[in-house]
Amino acid sequence: MIAPPQHTSVLIVGAGPSGLMMAAQLLRYGIQPVIVDSKPGPTDQSKALAVQARSLEIYRQMGVVDKLLQEGKKAKGLAYHKDGKYLAGLDLSKVGNNQTLFPYILLYPQSKNERVLLDYLTQAACPVYWQTSLISLKQLGSKSEATLQAGDNTYNITCDYIIGADGAHSVVRKQMGMHFKGDTYNHKFFLADVKLKATLDDQLISLYIDELGFAGFFPLPEANTFRIVASLPDELEQEENPTMDAVLPALNNITKKDLQVEKLNWFTTYKLHHRMATAFSEANCFLIGDAAHIHSPVGGQGMNTGLQDAYNLAWKLAAVLNGQIVPNVLNSYAEERMPVAKELLNTTDRIFNVVTSRSWFGNLLKRYVVPKVLKFGWENNGIREQFFKRASQTGISYRDSKLSLSLGRPTDIKAGDRLPYLEIYDEKKKAQTDIHTWCVKPGFTLLTFGHVQESFLFTIAKWLTQEYKGAINFFHLPYSSANQKVFDVLQITEGTRKAVIVRPDMHIGYLNDLIDISMMNNYLHNIVGFKA
Repeated sequence: MIAPPQHTSVLIVGAGPSGLMMAAQLLRYGIQPVIVDSKPGPTDQSKALAVQARSLEIYRQMGVVDKLLQEGKKAKGLAYHKDGKYLAGLDLSKVGNNQTLFPYILLYPQSKNERVLLDYLTQAACPVYWQTSLISLKQLGSKSEATLQAGDNTYNITCDYIIGADGAHSVVRKQMGMHFKGDTYNHKFFLADVKLKATLDDQLISLYIDELGFAGFFPLPEANTFRIVASLPDELEQEENPTMDAVLPALNNITKKDLQVEKLNWFTTYKLHHRMATAFSEANCFLIGDAAHIHSPVGGQGMNTGLQDAYNLAWKLAAVLNGQIVPNVLNSYAEERMPVAKELLNTTDRIFNVVTSRSWFGNLLKRYVVPKVLKFGWENNGIREQFFKRASQTGISYRDSKLSLSLGRPTDIKAGDRLPYLEIYDEKKKAQTDIHTWCVKPGFTLLTFGHVQESFLFTIAKWLTQEYKGAINFFHLPYSSANQKVFDVLQITEGTRKAVIVRPDMHIGYLNDLIDISMMNNYLHNIVGFKA
């Protein structure tokens, strides 16, 4: 193995989805991190499967989303069964129409996500140091010294910042003395990747529930292939190495079908936990992904939340390392992401407890209440829209963040919200595009809307070039009937203007009815922390 460098600006411990995304995002800003992992290499045995719309938007911004769309499978719907009987279903094929370019749940395993990110790192000549473990961390003033073990060799490496992306048993978290509070669910569960003889619809997520447990069948991209997540039968709880053959009778019983396995790719048993770190940062150390929070698999949120953690932190860290923004901006990482993790933990815990409940009341809920909620709730456009916003993570907002500033008239969209996906007609290029495409370049983006004299647009462009030296991109959309929907959504009436400063993670930082350079300058310098 090639020895790692003696110093790096960022040391990332853990090369799962969160760590790889962190490295990939830093590379977009010209920061070359060192990333290590104790595993011998990427694994094919991964738990996560769903890629939500917000994660696909990140992949699109990186220019790699086409690979996921070509290789993944869109979930057509969800079918809910109790004691083998179909009780309710949800159409998921276009559930998020008009909210995103990706109005669905994409089924694409974690292992394949990792491969996409590894390819991105490889193209940027950023290696992963496999079979390399973190042994200890030591503070050296404003820096840290990490001791790494690779085979018989020990290396000491100093770093400006360290990222703990090393999972639920995070060595980084333990070394920094951060607590991991929560609990473990009572029963054991099993995971399996299998090819079945054509018994189930391989485009539907099928959930089966009875009094003793549950079984979820999640389609994989290959025909008739599923990821199965299910309760381990009680009689196998004490078995050291239960097998797929041993659990098959219980699966047949809960589904009331004769399931036949053509091919078993892998099988494992595990305990599920719901825990969260008491802090997401300490000095120059940050936790992301499973190192910071773990929860039940309800809603396919885990991997996506880790990707969002990395996406939120990376631009801030890069801006500090590149000397653009003062280090205080890093405090906003924990302030913004901890409430998201806490809410997710509470929500998934409540739903999972209902799904796995064995009480008479829990079974009553599962048989009579849940199907009605699914059926009638899904017929309500508002409820369906809110479901998608929560599941897709497009509804996550940082309105309470110190980096969010809304000025002018109150509107439905506020600073802190994700920039809505809006198709636009580019008056300058005379071509169709969308507002997210305007924000694809690294850095902040200033968007102005309405009637603005060309001379003032030149003044804004000159100000941004001289004051921020390429750190802020700039686009203007004049009023036109072709873009009426954009102006309606942003609540900009004819004859008025609006200025929107979009953060690098496509959340709105600043919103104002006035296009005022001094006010924008004040926001960027005094709130975000751009250096003069």
